[in-house]
Amino acid sequence: MDVSGLLLADSRFPGGGHVHSGGLEEAVARKLVTGEADLAAFLVGRLHTAGELAAVFAAAATSAVHRGKAHWRELDAELDARTPSPAQRKSSRAQGRGTARAGLRAWPSPVLDRLLEDTPRPHHPIVLGALTALAGGEPQDSALSVCYLAVSGPAGAAVRLLGLDPFGVNAVIARLADAMREVAATAAKSADLDPSDLPAPGAPGLDLLAEAHDRHHQEEVRLFVS
Repeated sequence: MDVSGLLLADSRFPGGGHVHSGGLEEAVARKLVTGEADLAAFLVGRLHTAGELAAVFAAAATSAVHRGKAHWRELDAELDARTPSPAQRKSSRAQGRGTARAGLRAWPSPVLDRLLEDTPRPHHPIVLGALTALAGGEPQDSALSVCYLAVSGPAGAAVRLLGLDPFGVNAVIARLADAMREVAATAAKSADLDPSDLPAPGAPGLDLLAEAHDRHHQEEVRLFVS
């Protein structure tokens, strides 16, 4: 992974991801995740659905910048169409806007200015993909970054929500390394496709958890926004 990928996947990058659990808080509330074994299964499922979708669009955004063919509105619309849950779309755009604000300071560019002009509240994978390109990274770098974020965010939330052993949780993430590489490599292969032809892996379970969490978050105090 390029250094840009490491920076963007770092939990200290001020993109706002720390306030999102990726559906884990609702899964914990419903006792679908109660320990390390459940967490591992949850993360595998999330990686191969929401994580893969994010990887596909991050890679496409990186490739679009490199090729000088960045049609941001089209990419944004296609990702919107592949994200049926309004709560998931809201979460992605919130993280996208936070990541863009940080990216403007780290890698200022007319490309990023145009992205935000076309899509003022862009989806997170698209912004991350664009920033990876501006920092010198390749499509597989951005895909791997979002794959890691897809599992590391919920894993970190599990430590806070369930009081799990951080060493054990870290081991769960480490065991997903090969799977993350495979998903990222597959996503990178589709990076040059027309946005309308990009893959569309779905996650109905995560969509339902996101919608339930969004309703509960409005009714009672929750630790995470999503």
